[in-house]
Amino acid sequence: MKLTRTRAAITGLLATFAVSGAVSGGLAAGAVQASAAPHAAPAAAPAALPAVDMEATVLAAQIDPRRADDTLTPGAKASVLAVEQALQARNLLDARWVDGYFGTETIAAYAAYQRSLGYSGLAANGLPGATSLTQLGENRYTVTQKIGPGAKVQRNGYTVDGRTQAMLAETERLLGFELVLSQGSYNPGGDPSSAGTHDGGGVVDISVTGMSAATRTSVARALRQVGFAAWVRNPDQGDWPWHIHAAAINDTDLSSQAQHQTGDYYLGLDGLADRGADDGPRVPIHTWEEYQRTH
Repeated sequence: MKLTRTRAAITGLLATFAVSGAVSGGLAAGAVQASAAPHAAPAAAPAALPAVDMEATVLAAQIDPRRADDTLTPGAKASVLAVEQALQARNLLDARWVDGYFGTETIAAYAAYQRSLGYSGLAANGLPGATSLTQLGENRYTVTQKIGPGAKVQRNGYTVDGRTQAMLAETERLLGFELVLSQGSYNPGGDPSSAGTHDGGGVVDISVTGMSAATRTSVARALRQVGFAAWVRNPDQGDWPWHIHAAAINDTDLSSQAQHQTGDYYLGLDGLADRGADDGPRVPIHTWEEYQRTH
């Protein structure tokens, strides 16, 4: 009897050990499985916003409205589309004009947007400025290749912007002599024969007193090399003396009339009202910023 109880006790202990082992083994296996489970994948990073190239966009805003067709300005389509989509989202541009072509409808829409920000005059000329372009693109795009006219400065008794001053200084370096202005920028109504081209920034007239025909051409060529649309003007073309007229391409303070001149220059025209063929020296056309990157 005593032996039977002992055997029973041993049997019970063995059963207890078996259950405990199974439980502890199960826990151990669960722990292994839990530690082997893969970690949760990190949340996907938000998609990067598209970039708007300001240089290309401003250039298209000068050239596209002067085209006889809807040819796009090379390298500007994606940027212009992003701007047009943002204008459409603000009910400033009809969907049919959202096409990557910065034509007259887009110019008008952008000017309306500038006015909605409280801008007027040159600040609402339809050319994107760095501040308005950035505000328009909030949560939609980022702005690269930012440009601006810089502060107003005095030169030969006339007002010009800092960007124009730097361009003239580089022109003088190329020529090896100084240039004298006969008209500056920001001169609304100052010379009726200028048809408003000097009302904003980026535009100057250069005196050619004492220059030979060859020197006048050399000056126009050097101005073009650094990023001006420049022509030698003569009395047969209008009510003015001999001079050189120069408009800085991509100056965001250009008056509407000066915008038309720089656009026409890219299209091989002379910048005058009759839109005749360009009669100036031929050089590869580029902006001041493009010139700086290659020199």
